[in-house]
Amino acid sequence: MIFRANRLIWIFFLGSLITISGYAQDVKKLSVDESVQIGLENSHTLHSSNEKVKNAQARVSELRTNLLPSLKFNGLYTRLSPIEPFILSVPGLGTFNLASNIVNNYSAKLTLQQPLFTGFKLLSSVDMADYNSQAQKQDYTKDEHDLIYNIKYAYWSLYKAIQLKAVVDENVNQIKAHLEDVTNMFNQGMSTKNDVLKVQVQLGDTQIKQIDANNNVRLSMINLDNVMGLPLSTNVEPVEKVNPKVESLGNIDIYIDKAYQYRPELKGMDFRIKASESGVTLAKSGWWPQLFLVGDYLSARPNQRIFPTTDSFKETWDVSLSVSWDIWTWGATAHQTDQAQTQVEQAKDSYKILKDGITLEVTQNYLNIMQAKEKMTVASNNVSQAEENYRVTDEKFKNGLTLNSELLDAEVALLTAKTNLVQSQVDYELAKAQLEKSSGDSSLK
Repeated sequence: MIFRANRLIWIFFLGSLITISGYAQDVKKLSVDESVQIGLENSHTLHSSNEKVKNAQARVSELRTNLLPSLKFNGLYTRLSPIEPFILSVPGLGTFNLASNIVNNYSAKLTLQQPLFTGFKLLSSVDMADYNSQAQKQDYTKDEHDLIYNIKYAYWSLYKAIQLKAVVDENVNQIKAHLEDVTNMFNQGMSTKNDVLKVQVQLGDTQIKQIDANNNVRLSMINLDNVMGLPLSTNVEPVEKVNPKVESLGNIDIYIDKAYQYRPELKGMDFRIKASESGVTLAKSGWWPQLFLVGDYLSARPNQRIFPTTDSFKETWDVSLSVSWDIWTWGATAHQTDQAQTQVEQAKDSYKILKDGITLEVTQNYLNIMQAKEKMTVASNNVSQAEENYRVTDEKFKNGLTLNSELLDAEVALLTAKTNLVQSQVDYELAKAQLEKSSGDSSLK
């Protein structure tokens, strides 16, 4: 029985080691840049956006083929009903069969067509598609910037959740030590039962916060896994640390100018304005004649151009200059031009609206980062003061020089101060990421 018990203990011990070892191997220690790289590689959104870029580029290539000569083949077989042949009788010379009854007709024709002038229709359609393709590339860049920000936000949210959990865990240990002290003092008749109950209530309240903190860590980790495209069971450990030093910022106009220069939304809208202007040229092409050069090579049996017709293949060719011009269409071209021009104006208005929105966004993010800097400085000072207050109050309490309630207040104040510091530090990192995103530039110098 003793041998079996020892054996079971060893099996349990080894199984625990294997479990712990497996868990440790599953932990991914990632920096911000590594998290961003993983997210960019796994993103279905970016893949879809990239496919849209490819689609737009293929559309440009398709339209460019309209500028080049096209070669078409047409084959035809026709079975005719039998008719009486056309026979010409000439006195003294006999009869002549002028039109034989050939019931099986075959033809094979190659047609080469080259547009010479289309009223700038083909060129403007290519330009329009090309500008839209450039705009789609900017949309891809915007999706990329959005994903990078979302990853950074999720990363620092997980970091904050872990740090807040550590603060709460520390506070729980402090209150447990406080409870042990006040219990000993109660047993010695130096404190009241009410003092013990107060500390127990404080401990219970903090333990509830500890449960919430543990859950927030798990939820934040799941959110980061999701935005990086990893299995939700992946354990991620942030290795990045917040910078306790605040960085100097330039004037707000610098970031607004950067946004005007780098924001992909503005670049994309500029391309869409150019595309709509090409649409006006495309609409006006209806005012112009359409000119094509056409060449045919025909092999037919019988060939109708050759007289007399014979039941054999004969080859002929022709070259044509084709001109078509819509003389009167009840103002359809003018109406199409008006529609295209209104689209240009709408695109320009959208550009201005977008620019105003970006200006507001950069201004708000600039003020947020300035506020975060001030909060971080104040919070850091508060932690130093709260730690000193707790140290002095704890010593006084142990020496019977202060009340139990004052130590409880000191513990709460220290928890609040450390919580505010973690919050302000992460808010500062997020504010930097927001300003980077809104200015379209990764540098805050």
